[in-house]
Amino acid sequence: MRWDTLEDEQCSLARTVAVIGDRWSLLVLRECFLRVRRFEEFQSRLSITRHLLADRLKKFVKFGVLRKVKYQDRPARYEYILTQRGLDLYPIVMSIVHWGDTHMVDERGRPLLHQHKNCGNFFDPVMICSECGEPLSAKQVHTHPGPGAPQSPAASEA
Repeated sequence: MRWDTLEDEQCSLARTVAVIGDRWSLLVLRECFLRVRRFEEFQSRLSITRHLLADRLKKFVKFGVLRKVKYQDRPARYEYILTQRGLDLYPIVMSIVHWGDTHMVDERGRPLLHQHKNCGNFFDPVMICSECGEPLSAKQVHTHPGPGAPQSPAASEA
């Protein structure tokens, strides 16, 4: 598996890593969820070089995670807004944040608390079964080949 061809792999995890699988991509995505939209603000908050930031934003636009919207003509300036595809990455980001809050905090505690607007409570993200609503853990899940699974050489010869 080559890093520059992950998006072509027949594996959903590899294809996702092709989009969000480096530290700068994840940090840009974090800023998007914190409602940052403009190039200069990303750069200021992340202390990232212009070249790296432009590359990550271009990649997110290419994969449909962000859309680029002009907000000024002279000079041309753009905002980067999460698409539905981008918003669908929220559970992934929150899972990573929760892992960090659980395993990587120091004596000061969590750097951010997350509050549910509907009920007003602070929360920790949990993963549940979409069918029965029970919490999930890795030990409670079995996998089976799906319709997009690669065909084994023996199966394609039959």
